[in-house]
Amino acid sequence: MRHQFPLRGPLGPWIAGARPRTLPAAIVPVLVGTSCAVHDTGEWNHGVIVWRALAAMVVSLAIQVGTNFANDYSDGIRGTDAVRVGPVRLVASGLASASSVKRAAMASFGVAAVAGLGLAAVAGWWLIAVGAAAFLAGWFYTGGPRPYGYAGFGELFVFVFFGLVATVGTTYVQLEEITGLSVAAAIPVGLIATALLVTNNLRDIPTDREAGKHTLAVRLGDRLTRLLYVAMVVAVFVMVAAIAVVDRPWAAIALAGAAVAVAPVRAVLSGASGRALIAVLGATGRMQLVTGALLAIGIAVSA
Repeated sequence: MRHQFPLRGPLGPWIAGARPRTLPAAIVPVLVGTSCAVHDTGEWNHGVIVWRALAAMVVSLAIQVGTNFANDYSDGIRGTDAVRVGPVRLVASGLASASSVKRAAMASFGVAAVAGLGLAAVAGWWLIAVGAAAFLAGWFYTGGPRPYGYAGFGELFVFVFFGLVATVGTTYVQLEEITGLSVAAAIPVGLIATALLVTNNLRDIPTDREAGKHTLAVRLGDRLTRLLYVAMVVAVFVMVAAIAVVDRPWAAIALAGAAVAVAPVRAVLSGASGRALIAVLGATGRMQLVTGALLAIGIAVSA
């Protein structure tokens, strides 16, 4: 098996299994949500409590890593990762036992729980229910008797949890209120995260269909999935423009991310498949980081 990530040293496989390239999906909503908490004074230290922002980042990253390990474990014991084009999977490749990957998932969720409890203690104990829902969503994406990721609902849950919940939740733990700006900003954040999953599932249509995984991409087919990806990317920048026009003019600097989006959109429309879509995943991740970071800066300086 040809691995897609350097596996040197004892930690190499575990770093690969955590899928570092997916981590922007956890980082961006916290950056944007924190920027939405900046009050109208425009002072970065007014309305933002640093330790809460850092705790929110720990929660988001730990849930992402935990979900990745849980996905690796569940797909591995089902045997649905036996043939893959994408990055290495620990269980399917034999690099780690199923039980050890399961423990890594639980440990990651545990880290998120500890940081989340700290936030709940100061911002509202009802946040524990939100955190529990996020853990369950991460586990049952491919786990349990009826994984929702196999039924075509993965994109919906990614949009909800890595868009709306993560972004609005980050703002909430700062201000202890849900703001219209955070909800609006969560939409492009969620769309980019979902576009990443759409690319991943587009690449895996042949193997997922063979394994009986009825992802949204398998249900829609190749052509419609490509159009869905493009529509999501376009919608990201339409929403950014709307935020700039209606509320935060400097948010328009995030439109520069469209330049990074050109290459992956062209590749998807030109029919890139298999390993070529791994490069599209990387480019979409870069678009996510650039657009998300610029959106966060733009919202903050416009306050």
